[in-house]
Amino acid sequence: MNAFSLASQPEPHEAGVSRQRAWVEVDAEAIRRNAAVLSAGLAPGSSLMAVVKADGYGHGAAPVAQAALAGGASCFGVATLAEGVQLRRAGITAPVLVLGNLIHAEELRSCLRWQLMPTLSGMREALLCQNLAATSGRTMPVHLKLDTGMARLGVDWQDGPRLVAAIADLEHLELAGIYSHLANADASPAEDDGFTRTQQHRFDTVLESLRQQDLNPGCRHLANSAATLRGRAFHYDMVRVGLALYGHSPAVHLDGAAALQPAMQVRARVSLIREVGSGVGVSYGHRFRTSRPSRLAVVGIGYADGVPRQLSGSITVLHGGRAIPQVGAITMDQLVLDATEAPDLDVGSVVTLLGHDGGLQISARDWSDGCQTIPWEILCGFKHLERWLSG
Repeated sequence: MNAFSLASQPEPHEAGVSRQRAWVEVDAEAIRRNAAVLSAGLAPGSSLMAVVKADGYGHGAAPVAQAALAGGASCFGVATLAEGVQLRRAGITAPVLVLGNLIHAEELRSCLRWQLMPTLSGMREALLCQNLAATSGRTMPVHLKLDTGMARLGVDWQDGPRLVAAIADLEHLELAGIYSHLANADASPAEDDGFTRTQQHRFDTVLESLRQQDLNPGCRHLANSAATLRGRAFHYDMVRVGLALYGHSPAVHLDGAAALQPAMQVRARVSLIREVGSGVGVSYGHRFRTSRPSRLAVVGIGYADGVPRQLSGSITVLHGGRAIPQVGAITMDQLVLDATEAPDLDVGSVVTLLGHDGGLQISARDWSDGCQTIPWEILCGFKHLERWLSG
């Protein structure tokens, strides 16, 4: 297993430092398999964009990108200019689309330099790109985003045909793609109010108008992970897959849609074992008091490392094929386990917070359900931990 941590973090050969307290393990082979499974399920002619924003959802953008390429991904989506540059500096040469809005000339000039495709939400940025590309003597590929109901980035969908026609008149711009983003694609059949189909209809209306005007939209893409798993009707020329790439379904009702394997495991080490009597308060606020003589284990991970404080007293960790309850308030860099029924747990033992141990597994959704958030947020929360790559 090799480290791919930032240079400021411990190297694997520094004895007594690496994996001393808590770390993330990322299975690159799981990423590759997930990309291959997703690619195999696409409609004919559709390709896979691997979304690696937020440092690959906390998995490490560069190694995720390499594994996704090996599994069949053809291009990448990032949120920021810096994320795109990071991929280029890591040697990734495949097309990269910046999904966020770039509004300054310096940012768009960097897109030219690093061969990144910006997203346009209006003519202001289109004209900036045109002027920058003309000055450099190059043609700049861009994607136009349509707002079909997300009310976030993008030009109003009804203005889409007009914008495409205007971009077509800019000789130094190439419309490489047109896309929109779905607001409610992960809704269950019982919760679906039909808005996903409404958004798709609006997208199709723009595409039909472009066809009638003989305007080329470039690559057409609409589907996120949920829509990709919902069916081929959403696949168009490309799908943009984030959460599913990392092995997680975006909704319970989509769990069986593809054979995905979670790629991340979070582990930490026991730093102290203590024996206490009955009635002893544990951690801040004494939310938990022992009801019997107890054996407590202190583990070196807390909310600053990505374990939500809201989960205090409601989660377990895994060790030796056994679930061990966490007790008391989760603190900034430590939490406490009730190890009374786990006599083999000792100082230096490694416990699994997310992932599998024996036949047991704890998922990101287990945590997100427990603190009323989403798996995306859980996975992105471990950015301060050292990461180790396997596979």
